[in-house]
Amino acid sequence: MSDFTRPIEDIASDAKEYVDLRLDDLKLRSAKGLSLTVSKLLSLILILGIFTSFVLVLSLGIIFLIGERMGSYAAAAFIVAGVNLIAIIVLFLLKDKLFQGQFVRLFIRIFFGEEDENEA
Repeated sequence: MSDFTRPIEDIASDAKEYVDLRLDDLKLRSAKGLSLTVSKLLSLILILGIFTSFVLVLSLGIIFLIGERMGSYAAAAFIVAGVNLIAIIVLFLLKDKLFQGQFVRLFIRIFFGEEDENEA
């Protein structure tokens, strides 16, 4: 009887080992995806910070140029603020087309990986 049950025990231990290996694979893929996501997010935050600083300095420069010519820095500030507001409204209205599709593709590449297709 023990000879008959031995292969079943081997199958059970092999199945348990297979499940453990699949769980380890899932953990590794998750860790890779999360680390890439955090890396991309931090890079995006850094780039946005630098871009925001650039836009701020550029806006101040334009305010000074327009203010000198108009004789009123306050009016120049309102003009530049209006242009910036229009740009923000346009970006807000186009946010789905500009950003959502890009982020979906980015996360698909990160979590499902194009390099996995190249390795297979």
